[in-house]
Amino acid sequence: MTDMTDEALLARVLTPYKAHCRYLRSAVVNENDGRVSVRCEFEISESCYIDDTGHLNSVEVNICYNQMMYFLVAKTVQDGLGSGFADWTLDDFFKHQLPDILIARFTSNFRRPVDPRAFSGEMEFRSVSRRTPPDGSPFLYADTAFRYWDTASGRCDGEATLAFVNIL
Repeated sequence: MTDMTDEALLARVLTPYKAHCRYLRSAVVNENDGRVSVRCEFEISESCYIDDTGHLNSVEVNICYNQMMYFLVAKTVQDGLGSGFADWTLDDFFKHQLPDILIARFTSNFRRPVDPRAFSGEMEFRSVSRRTPPDGSPFLYADTAFRYWDTASGRCDGEATLAFVNIL
């Protein structure tokens, strides 16, 4: 089992986001028996699009997921973790980060309200595989799971399917 954090990489991964939308504060990547996951701390002092709702909402769940997923992929590539991104370099990740990493399916379940001012999250890759459809270009297909929680027993969890396109 290996735990890894990287503040410089985190700052670079969050560069495409507007300053007031950089919700991910810290992230630690874990590799255990070939499975890669990340545990994160978030803070949303002010929503980027709506008046204060007092709880984490679906738009912010998605933004936080994107930020933790991008960091997990970048750290996986940088440190050669797992097997799904073995052919990528860090330059490849940053080239693909915005245009070629797609959320094909996203579901979230709100169990109890989560305080957006300070909460934790984690995400794991359940599987990453290369697929080539009969009439198209190869892509990476990834199943992921995530969850968020706070100190007052707030809870949200979900799953997302990713497609990494234009990988040639």
